[in-house]
Formats: sequence, structure tokens, C-alpha cells
Amino acid sequence: MAEKHFKYVILGGGVAAGYAAREFHKLGVNPGELAIISKEAVAPYERPALSKGYLFPESPARLPGFYVCVGSGGEKLLPDWYKEKGIELILSTEIVKADLASKTLTSATGQTFKYDILIIATGSTVVRLTDFKVEGADAKNILYLREIDDADVLVEVIKAKKKGKAVVVGGGYIGLELSAALRLNNMDVTMVYPEPWCMPRLFSADIAAFYEGYYANKGVKIIKGTVAVGFTSNADGEVKEVKLKDGRVLEADIVVVGVGARPLTALFKGQVEEDKGGIKTDAFFKTSVPTVYAVGDVATFPMKMYGDIRRVEHVDHSRKSAEQAVKAIKANEEGKTIEDYDYLPFFYSRSFSLSWQFYGDNVGKTVLFGDNNPASPNCKFGSYWIHDGKVIGAFLEGGTPEENKAIAKVARVQPPVESSDQLAKEGLGFASKI
Repeated sequence: MAEKHFKYVILGGGVAAGYAAREFHKLGVNPGELAIISKEAVAPYERPALSKGYLFPESPARLPGFYVCVGSGGEKLLPDWYKEKGIELILSTEIVKADLASKTLTSATGQTFKYDILIIATGSTVVRLTDFKVEGADAKNILYLREIDDADVLVEVIKAKKKGKAVVVGGGYIGLELSAALRLNNMDVTMVYPEPWCMPRLFSADIAAFYEGYYANKGVKIIKGTVAVGFTSNADGEVKEVKLKDGRVLEADIVVVGVGARPLTALFKGQVEEDKGGIKTDAFFKTSVPTVYAVGDVATFPMKMYGDIRRVEHVDHSRKSAEQAVKAIKANEEGKTIEDYDYLPFFYSRSFSLSWQFYGDNVGKTVLFGDNNPASPNCKFGSYWIHDGKVIGAFLEGGTPEENKAIAKVARVQPPVESSDQLAKEGLGFASKI
């Protein structure tokens, strides 16, 4: 098998890869200089669609509808786009060895790829219950969601187990979004998670109480403070029951697990500097190896606003870090400089008819405002986080685009605040004044 050589290689075929390719094209890349190597069989797509529109019972999202870069309002990059631009899409190719010293990548089939500059955009993989040797966790219909193939399996099982019982293990992003999707498919849904409330890494108890109440009103049962410790299966090897640590046993036709993700950095162990579970980079996403960059989920980078380093798992950062790395690569070639990456943390979710956005940092005292009654016909409420006398984080459910922009500005500007009571009274009005 002939060795292939490229000036630039993007390893990974997720969101970051697509946005990096678009940025390379924008800044100038010659045909044949750039390759994307991905173990997935499809061109880069907007991954958030998988836990939302892809699972809708009516008018579900399907490719080519959500190829990058439609998620940020950009052009849809169909597979032909890469061909037209002379960018090589090397799909269904798993890289099993990376030698950064010799700038060589080796695939599972023994194909080798040489590069001058490498962008690591390998993303994350799901944490599986089999990793913890949970009894019976290898039964059929215990499912995970990360890639389009996983979503296709989930869609088929939902059809096969029509109106059946679904148990969702985990109360984070995936747990909440998939519980809503399964309920929309008329399944009997129970969520199980060990924490005292859902989305504990982001939500305060007050915010979580709204979503738990709303989900309960939609027919989702919630069991908190315990974990799945085992599964039983039927004669066909399909999951039948979920055994909980507190002794309860739940019937299940489908189990969907969302208990976290792990950055895919194993290929580079001992070859690059690491920190906080990721590959350490500078403000331009350059690693300790000058010809290697790391973006998206795998990068631990300087968070300029807060004077620390962090690793962020979110699509917004995947897009922006990819663009920053490519700008830095091209500027370096031209002897120019660019601004440091100055990221404002941003998270969002949509489920049922709900839609929330969060900007900034969720440390300090929380101040709730608005109507957070889950039974209200038009729920709109939010929260500010106050730290050292300044508002440093803001959350809003049911906001308009203008209102969401206003809370983003608050988190960026970090205005001082004298009275939390006054802030609660002003609510969204405070953000609108900034």
C-alpha cells in the first residue's frame, strides 16, 4: 500500500474537522494539501442533531440535512464540496498508531500517512458500563449515542419496541435530551441517576427542579440517588430488567446510557504534554510538539477570561477552536500574529418545547429570576451567578435571540452588582441594560 503524504492532516471527522476544513479553504489551501482522516463512513456533520431531531417520530433530521456548517448558520458542506476544493476525505479509516517524531499515522489496515502539520480532532468516546464490568451490561438493546451509526441503531430499536419501556441511565445532557426524544416516541420512560438533581455540573438545585418537574408532567419518571448495578436479559439476549443499587428492579425493553465521555488521546500518550485529562495547548491550540495542534474535546487550553486552563466538551468550542488553530497555522506560515483565543463558555439544549442557553462560569451565589413554574404555559426564567461582587454567569430558559445575546454580554462584561435582591427583581432587565 503506497504511503500518502499531505501538508496538513486533520485526524478525526467530527464537527471540528469540518469547520477546520472550511477555514483552510477560506484562508487558502492548494488541492491535494489537506486530508481529513475519519473512522466514520460519512463526511463531517453537526453531532448535536443526533440527540435531538434525528430521533423525532415525525419529520426526523437526516443527512444531508445536517452536514457542517449548518449548525452555525453556514454553508452545508456536502461530500462533493471537499472533492471540488481538492480536500481528501479519507473515511472509514481508523488510525491505530501515531508517531509524532516521524510525522506518521498508521491505519488498522496498515496504510501509512505522512504529514507536515497535524490537527488532532479525535473528540471523545462514550463511557460504557462494560468499562466498569457492570453485570449484564453487554446485553442487546443497552445503547449509547455518540455517532450516526449509534443513532441508526437507536431509531431501529425504538421502532421494534414500540410503546415499550425505556430506562435512561444518567441525568446529564444526553440523559435529558434522550428521555425527551424517547417520550416523544410514546415510550414509557424512567430516568435513573445518582446525583441529587439533574445536570449537576451546570444546573443549580432551583434550575434543576424546574426541568425535573416539567419532565414529570410529560410522563417521565425520575429516580435519583441510585445507580444501575446490573441487568438481566431474556432468551434472545435482549435486556429485560435493570437492577438498581437501592434494590429496586425496573422492567426495560431499551436502556440508553449517558454517563459521560472520555477524550480520545491514547494514540498520543507520552508524545505530547497533557493536563486535566486532555492535550495541553497554547492560546493557538499548538501542543508541546510545534507541528501538532489539538482542538475540540481533546484540548486543554488557556481560558483567558478566567486566568486558568480548561478542557471543554461542547460543539461551540469545537467549531471555534478548529477555526483558531487553522488561523494560527496560516498566520505562522506568513510570519503574522493573531489574537489569543478568548473563549466565552457557552452551553445550550433543546428538548420538548424547551430551549435554554448558558454563558460564562457557574461559580458563586445564584440569583433566580422569572417564572420557573413547570406547569406555566409559557415558561421563561433564568439565573445569574455572582462571584466577587460581579455577575460572571447567566442562564436563560425560553429566551428570544436578542435576550440570549443580552445574557451572553453580561457573562462577557462581568458587571458589578450591589444587591442580589435587586438583581432578582430586575431579572432580564438587568442584562438588557448592559
